[in-house]
Amino acid sequence: HRSHRPAPHRRQKPQSILIYGVHAVKNALENPAREITEVFATQNAANRLEHVLQPFGAICKIVSGRDLDRLAGPGAVHQGIAARITPLPAVGLDDIATKGIVVLLDQITDPHNAGAIIRTCAAFAVGAVITTSRHNPVASAITAKTASGGLEHVPLIEVTNLSRAIEALKERNFTIFGLDSEAPQNLSEMDIAPPYALVLGAEGKGLRQKTRKNCDIMARLDMPGAIKSLNVSNAAAISLYVLNEKLKGG
Repeated sequence: HRSHRPAPHRRQKPQSILIYGVHAVKNALENPAREITEVFATQNAANRLEHVLQPFGAICKIVSGRDLDRLAGPGAVHQGIAARITPLPAVGLDDIATKGIVVLLDQITDPHNAGAIIRTCAAFAVGAVITTSRHNPVASAITAKTASGGLEHVPLIEVTNLSRAIEALKERNFTIFGLDSEAPQNLSEMDIAPPYALVLGAEGKGLRQKTRKNCDIMARLDMPGAIKSLNVSNAAAISLYVLNEKLKGG
C-alpha cells in the first residue's frame, strides 16, 4: 500500500517561508506568536533596524546585498532584510468572533492582489481572511511583502471547501455579500445588521457560480466614471470602507 503513503505529506504545512522587505520582516519580528528561524540583513539594514533586531542577534546573519538578491529571487525588493518564519498557529472558523467583518477569497491566487487585500483587511481590523487550501496565495514572499506586515495582524483561515465555510458563517448570523460590478444592488445603499462576510472573486473570472448561489446578497460598487469595474484589491478596500461605516452606524 505504498501508494497511500505520500498523501499526508502533501497536506503538511511548509516548515518555513522566506519573507523580505522592512515592513513585512519588522512586523513578523514584533509578533510574539510568530516563530522566526533565521534573519538575514545587510549591514546597512542591520544598523537602521538595530532596535528591532537586537533580540534576534543569535539568528541574525549579516550578508551582502548580492546574497540577499540570490536568496529572495529575481526582482525581489528586499530592502536589505529577509527572514525565515514558520506559519502561525492554525485558526478555525469557530475562533472567529461573531461581530464585525470577515473576508473570503474565492480562488484569488495572485500574490500581489492577495497581499494588498490582507493589508487593507489589517487596516480595517477585519476578523479573519478565509482562503481555500487549494488556491491559497498566502504562503508566499510576494504576498507577505505586498501585505506590508498585514499577515501578522489578520487571522488567516484555510478551508477545504469555501461553500461549507459560507454555510458555517451563515449559521453564526453573518450576512454573506458577494461583490460583482453587474449586481442589482448597491452595497452602500443596503441597510443590513452586522456581522458581515465579504466574498471576493479572482481577477477577470469573478466569483464562481457555486459561490454566487451561496451568497445572501450580490452587491456592486457604484462608480461615477466611465470604468465601472476595479482591480479586486481596490474593490476590497472600497467595500471594507463602506461596510466599516455601516458598523459605525454611518
